[in-house]
Amino acid sequence: MCRNIKTLFNFEPPATELEIRDASLQFVRKLSGFAVPSKANEAAFEAAVEEVAASARRLIQGLVTNAEPKNREVEAAKARARSAERFGTGPG
Repeated sequence: MCRNIKTLFNFEPPATELEIRDASLQFVRKLSGFAVPSKANEAAFEAAVEEVAASARRLIQGLVTNAEPKNREVEAAKARARSAERFGTGPG
C-alpha cells in the first residue's frame, strides 16, 4: 500500500479537492513506477490521475457511516505519536 495515501472519508472538514488529487497522484505514481513521467507518457499519466481522482470523489461522496466524523488535528496527533513510538524521538 502507498504509505502517503491517507484515509479521506469521514473527516470534519471533508477532504478537499487537493487532498483527493494528491492521493490520486500517489496511487498513479505507485502503479506506473514513475515519480515524474516522461514527455511521451505525460498525457496518459495525467489522464489516469484525473480518472482516479474522479473515482475517489464519487466513492467518498457515496459512502455512508453512522460514526462521528474524525477530527483532523486529533488524528494527526495520533499519527505523530505512532511515528515517535516506532522511530523514536531525538538524537539516537
